[in-house]
Amino acid sequence: NKQRPFYIMKTFKALESTKTDQGNTLSIIEKSIDDLPEGEILIKVNYSSLNYKDALSASGAPGVTRNYPHTPGIDAAGIVEQTTDSKFKEGDSVIVTGYDLGMNTAGGFGEYIRVPSSWVINLPKGLTEKDSMILGTAGLTAGLSIQALDDFNSNDGFDGSSSVVSGSTGGVGSVAVMLLSKLGSTVTAVTGKNNQKELLEALGASEIISREELSELSRTPIGKTIWDFGVDVVSGNILTLLLASLKPGGAVACSGLVGGPSFESSIFPFILRGNALLGIDSVEIPLQKKLQVWENFASNWKLDLSSLAKEVSLEDLENEISTILAGGQVGRVLVNLS
Repeated sequence: NKQRPFYIMKTFKALESTKTDQGNTLSIIEKSIDDLPEGEILIKVNYSSLNYKDALSASGAPGVTRNYPHTPGIDAAGIVEQTTDSKFKEGDSVIVTGYDLGMNTAGGFGEYIRVPSSWVINLPKGLTEKDSMILGTAGLTAGLSIQALDDFNSNDGFDGSSSVVSGSTGGVGSVAVMLLSKLGSTVTAVTGKNNQKELLEALGASEIISREELSELSRTPIGKTIWDFGVDVVSGNILTLLLASLKPGGAVACSGLVGGPSFESSIFPFILRGNALLGIDSVEIPLQKKLQVWENFASNWKLDLSSLAKEVSLEDLENEISTILAGGQVGRVLVNLS
């Protein structure tokens, strides 16, 4: 009999979420490569990262993942082990974020993934696998937010501008604070974690205010002009207040709904000040747009990420998932599978 290829015989570790009558349970299991879905590229995952969406999938939140048992992880960076697509070769370092990875396709909380080649980009020179996953989907979303704001501003840049970032200790917010500061904006960080002032100052925030202080600064339906740009991951009343406080020609890039899926506003910011609300999708956008942001992070947007991430193993993930669901995550959680 012809011997089967070595990769078919491999088993690997993965975090698996299983639905029970008492709720979802998490465990580290051994899986076979044969368990993975069809796809052109088999990747040995070296790093992943923990996002809020991963925690929702892991905990069985309605409307996120359809079928269990399931391995979450919407981010993965690693090495191509097998490919049927000539655009890639074995040994390439690659990144996969978004699309269906970790949602209904086995994700980056396993040591191997198999995915369509249309989800995969080569790791840009100047960016390590580790740094790409410290950034992960959160960093990508922050980068897309800053790019959208710059495009709205006719690519005039951020030097000398004023900006505000909500959810500033979280994944998207912390990277947005760092990036806006690097690009020359004076950043106000809005946070519900009053004990994280030193962290936010280290990230580049010039001013740190609480949600209550934001409510005192801003007035609805339209208040005094305070900021040129906003990055919002909260929505709800926070987004309402940010929109009411923009300078003429300003914009808010919104990518999250931690504060709920709805917000109230009026027409005044839009017709009296020419403001804009820019929606940010990091999941289904064309691969080329993702690549552009990753290449920026590898070059003119390069950040010192050493203080931003907590590095954990697969075995540590359950505790981190509980923390992020409770609103306690600070910075980024890097998952080391190498």
